[in-house]
Amino acid sequence: MTASSSRALRDQQHPMIRNLANQIEALWQTHLDLAAYSLPEDLGLVEGRLEGERLTIENTCYQTPQFRKLHLELARVGQNLDILHCVMFPRPDYALPMFGCDLVGGRGQISAAIVDLSPVLGSLSPEYERAIAALPNPSFSEERDLPPWGTIFSPYCRFIRPTQPEEESAFVQLITDYLAIHCQQARAIAPTAHTRGAVLAGQRHYCQQQQQNDKTRRVLEKAFGQSWADRYMTTVLFDLPDYPE
Repeated sequence: MTASSSRALRDQQHPMIRNLANQIEALWQTHLDLAAYSLPEDLGLVEGRLEGERLTIENTCYQTPQFRKLHLELARVGQNLDILHCVMFPRPDYALPMFGCDLVGGRGQISAAIVDLSPVLGSLSPEYERAIAALPNPSFSEERDLPPWGTIFSPYCRFIRPTQPEEESAFVQLITDYLAIHCQQARAIAPTAHTRGAVLAGQRHYCQQQQQNDKTRRVLEKAFGQSWADRYMTTVLFDLPDYPE
């Protein structure tokens, strides 16, 4: 997938998604040493039909010394559904949480926006706690309930439905604040092998819980069938780390 094709898709999407996609990539480029990450050839750019509407999915992935995969997915179904999905998967020698965020919307309105730094070792480190505590704590008019499988999320997870442009801007700022903290912490810590087994177990649990997201699975199954959806969920969205412990 070329940068121009990704740019063309986001330019058609909701402004909040376009803004956030640009800011995520800018922060990655500023704070991290990016290298190419190879997805299966047929899963970088995916096109299909869903209930008569054109479905386009574009995946951008990188790797760094600290992260085995940085994944940014943009998706659009006709004029009815816009999606941004982002997860950063640390290498097992780095005892880092899982950064994740999602925006879902359509017809000019974002219906769901979520961000978290999800711990894989039971709780966030004191360094993360202090950094998050120092951030502004914006309030939003419509806080949403987490799904039943959302036990992986931290107490700092925010899940909202923004109701006005000011809330959209504030939530994008919150996401970029979390992401900046994550990138800075990743560069500050040294790799260690003694927690590798626990980190791997935590990452696997995170991925397994995320794979229970029935809404995502239903959309993919309707467009491409069950076997394709299973492959995409376990290969692109939430692949389980296969490092030896």
